[in-house]
Amino acid sequence: MSPSNLKRLKVLVIIGGKSPEHQISLISGHNIIENLDETKYIIEVVGIDPFGRWKYYKKEKYVKNVKNPAKVSLTKSNTEVVILERKKGHILFDVKKGKKITNIDVVFPVLHGRNGEDGTIQGYFRMLSIPFVGTDVMASAIGMDKEVSKRLWRDAGIPIAKFDVVTHQNKDVVTYDTYAKKLGKTLFIKPANAGSAVGVHKVTTSEEFSTALQNAFQYDRKILVEEAVECVEVECSVLGYKDIKASTLGSLKANQTFYTYDAKYLDQQGASFTIPAKIPVKLRNEIRKTAIKAFEAIGGEGLSRVDFFLRQDGTYVINEINTMPGFTSISMYPKLWEESKLPLKELLDQLILISIERYIDQQQSGG
Repeated sequence: MSPSNLKRLKVLVIIGGKSPEHQISLISGHNIIENLDETKYIIEVVGIDPFGRWKYYKKEKYVKNVKNPAKVSLTKSNTEVVILERKKGHILFDVKKGKKITNIDVVFPVLHGRNGEDGTIQGYFRMLSIPFVGTDVMASAIGMDKEVSKRLWRDAGIPIAKFDVVTHQNKDVVTYDTYAKKLGKTLFIKPANAGSAVGVHKVTTSEEFSTALQNAFQYDRKILVEEAVECVEVECSVLGYKDIKASTLGSLKANQTFYTYDAKYLDQQGASFTIPAKIPVKLRNEIRKTAIKAFEAIGGEGLSRVDFFLRQDGTYVINEINTMPGFTSISMYPKLWEESKLPLKELLDQLILISIERYIDQQQSGG
């Protein structure tokens, strides 16, 4: 396979998954499927249901209520599938009927959160030796883990917010008062391995702290306690493999206490966006360079959205990196590239091209 063979590649788009971000994955995936150029690609769809079962769908009917994030879901399918590697390539295999459904050239996993962008499914694709869109195993795992990524960025000289870690080993001895003295009276509680603000809480009292910690432990075994940063959120889209590029910046202001899951996906008035962000040119270019540096620090390849907290005095800290950002019609990742003169169809072409180029390099190097 080579980049020159892009015409009518069979692209398997995988959506859904077991994470709390299942529904957003369906909407992101739908937007990608609708914008893939069918003169270049034959599109196949697999939906992973909330129980982890892989179901095959016809492109025309795989999701319902797609315009309602609270009700969107996969349609019914009785065809359970797996990807198998064969001498002549990869196939999608019907488990119950015991037969091949179709060939597959490239996988586009539009999966958010745990088991989707944390390195697990990327490891599966690497074992199958099939090209796939997105960051590789290590970068996906690091990008998902807020503690590990922050430590790497700190070592790379990238400013981060002050934080500490709570685990099951020390959760019964930590207190709000201890952290309030160390990090400030307003704190954020975050699962280390979750996205889309799932399990994130802003707390200012001991009672809120205890409740938030209990809730966050439903999503992960490791929790971050982080200082509150008075700021404007600034986001940057990153794209590339050997030549990494950063988009123009966008800023957002949450109309709730912070940029919650509901504000991102359920509440149409949850946040106000400004694209491009109204930031001085010198600072804007510095943040864009820092976004690329952060991406490279975790070993990123393909795509990511890098989020920053920008203070009024012009200083900033990196908040997090999202290695499979949202691709809904209002998501910042594609909108920032659109503002940077890279429309969605061309963006998707580049992501698929990158996945093939990386795959060729891996095969040639034995990696």
